[in-house]
Amino acid sequence: MSSPPSIRRPEQRLLERFMWLSIAAAVVTIGLKVSAAVITGSVGFLSDALESGVNLVAAVVGLVALKVAARPADHNHHFGHGKAEYVSALVEGAMIFVAAALIIVTSTQRLFDPQPLEQVGLGLVLTILASVLNLVVGLVLLRAGTRHRSATLSADGQHLLTDVWTSAGVLVGIAAVAMTGWYWLDPVIALAVGANILWTGYRLLRQALSGLLSVALPVEELEKLTTALVEFRGQHPVTFAQPRTVESGRHRHIYLVMGVPAHWSVAAAHDVADRLEEKVDEVFPGAEMFIHIEPHDRVHAD
Repeated sequence: MSSPPSIRRPEQRLLERFMWLSIAAAVVTIGLKVSAAVITGSVGFLSDALESGVNLVAAVVGLVALKVAARPADHNHHFGHGKAEYVSALVEGAMIFVAAALIIVTSTQRLFDPQPLEQVGLGLVLTILASVLNLVVGLVLLRAGTRHRSATLSADGQHLLTDVWTSAGVLVGIAAVAMTGWYWLDPVIALAVGANILWTGYRLLRQALSGLLSVALPVEELEKLTTALVEFRGQHPVTFAQPRTVESGRHRHIYLVMGVPAHWSVAAAHDVADRLEEKVDEVFPGAEMFIHIEPHDRVHAD
């Protein structure tokens, strides 16, 4: 017995608008940071701009992933397309590694040939504007990703907030270069940026791979499920084996074995199972449920 997973169209349109917001923010920040890099000649600013370029590619991939994930189940994908969001996070993590490699190569070359910086003040102003924009959009995406259980929005929001911290480090470093005249600090800052985003890429890849390997629902959601089952068991003469769950993007798959009195008819057991679906749907709207019914003595209760 199951209820097919569903993604509401209004919610889908809202999530796609968030990704368009991310794309727009990436285009603007790339323009600001590239301008700062060109004006000052700083590889620190250039490294920051490269990371924003990754943001743009990741946001476009994320938008495509959201559209794919929203497709209903079909003859070849019986459980829907929800894991497309994890593929998006994988691509974003891989792109972060590419950006980090470019940053490290460029920075290493400049480390052996330090160059003076020009118009540092203007470069700092442009980068601050880009950072404020990334901060606002990153917080919006992260909040929306948590609310709507979207791996794509959460990954993109995390990346933007990491970009903010990266920019903050670059700003402090470039200001130090301007005050001290130590031009070697510029490539050192860029190398630190590269190392930082490598760590971010690793975390994103780890989270995405976990999702692709059919990870269970988060602990707090499992606790809600357990509470709902305990309440249901107090209202009906049934028992449950340990539930099994799978998180697939915004989809939830819940597998339950419910023990019932051996003398119950199929119709009676089916009616109780329907009520159980309604109970769980109150906690996890749209979740896909599979309920297997067994006599009490064949169920290993949790």
